Amino acid sequence: MGQLVSFSKFIAGRLDGKIQKISVNAGHNCPNRDGTLSRGGCIYCSNQSFSPGYTTANPDIEAQIEAGRKFFGRKYPEMRYLVYFQSYTSTNASLEEVKSQVNRALAYSDVAGCVIGTRPDAVSEELLQWFASLMPDKFMMVEFGAETASDETLRLINRHHTWAQTVEAVEMAHRCGLPVGLHLIFGLPGEHRDEILSTIDAVNALPVDLLKCHHLQVIRNTPLHRMIEAGEIEVERWTPDDYAALCREVLGRLRPDIMVERLLSQAPPSMVVSPKWGLKNYQFINRYFPDATGPSACADAGTGGHDRGHRLHAQTK
Repeated sequence: MGQLVSFSKFIAGRLDGKIQKISVNAGHNCPNRDGTLSRGGCIYCSNQSFSPGYTTANPDIEAQIEAGRKFFGRKYPEMRYLVYFQSYTSTNASLEEVKSQVNRALAYSDVAGCVIGTRPDAVSEELLQWFASLMPDKFMMVEFGAETASDETLRLINRHHTWAQTVEAVEMAHRCGLPVGLHLIFGLPGEHRDEILSTIDAVNALPVDLLKCHHLQVIRNTPLHRMIEAGEIEVERWTPDDYAALCREVLGRLRPDIMVERLLSQAPPSMVVSPKWGLKNYQFINRYFPDATGPSACADAGTGGHDRGHRLHAQTK
C-alpha cells in the first residue's frame, strides 16, 4: 500500500527544519502550445487554474520568490524554502537559461533547493546531471507530468508524449540520483477503474519516490469543456464517495515505498464546470482517510502546500 503523506513528511527525511514550497513561473511556454509539438495544448489545460497569483503579477524569478518569502515569513520567520518551478514546462528553454534561473533561485540563503516541474519529453540527461551536481548542498527534485500510462489516452488528450518517454525520463533522473515525482490525473476521457489501476501497475515498475494524483476537473472554456458540451466525449461523473473508493483501491495497489502527497486538487471555483465538490485536498483526506497520516498531516498549508492564500495546483504539467 502506498503511503499517504504531506510534503512536509516526505521532505522531513531529507531536510531539517520547516520547509515551504514557493511556486514560480519561469516564463517558458509549453512545447505542446508553442508549436514545437502542437499549438492546442492538452485538452483539459488552463494554466490560470493552478498558478498562484504572484507568479503572473511578477514575471521575474526574484520578485516571485520575494513575494512568497514575504507571505510565508510573516508567520514562520525561521522558514526555509524550496522554489517550485511549476507553471507550464519549466525546462522548455536552453540549458543555459534553465541553469541561470535555478542558480538565481538558489542564491537566497534561506532557499534549500528546487523542485522542477516539467514534461517527460522536455529534459536531457545533461540537464538532469547538472541538477544532481547541485546536491547535497541543495535539495533538487524533478516532477514529471505523466497523467496516464495509456498511449491511447495520451493521444486523445493531445499530450504529444508517450508512456515510453515517461519511463525513459524517470529512469534517467533516478540514475542521476534525483528524487522523482509523478503527476497523474484520474478520470481522463475513456478511463475508468481498470485503466486507472493499470496505470498504477505501470508506476509500480518505475523508481518513483512521490506521486501526486487528482481527479479530472473540467475547466471553463478549455477544449475539454467544449468537447463535452458538444457530446464528443464523456468523462466520469464521480461523487466524492465514489472517488474516495477509487483512491482506496489505488493506495492498496501502489508499491509501499511510494509516497502519495495528494489525491485531490481544486481550481478556483469560478473556473470549474465540474465536479463541484467544494473540497480541498486536506478536507478530502481528513474526511475519507482520517487514520492514514493523522488529522492534519495532509493539510495544504504550513509546510508542503500553499492552498491557503494561494491557488493550489489543479491540472498537471
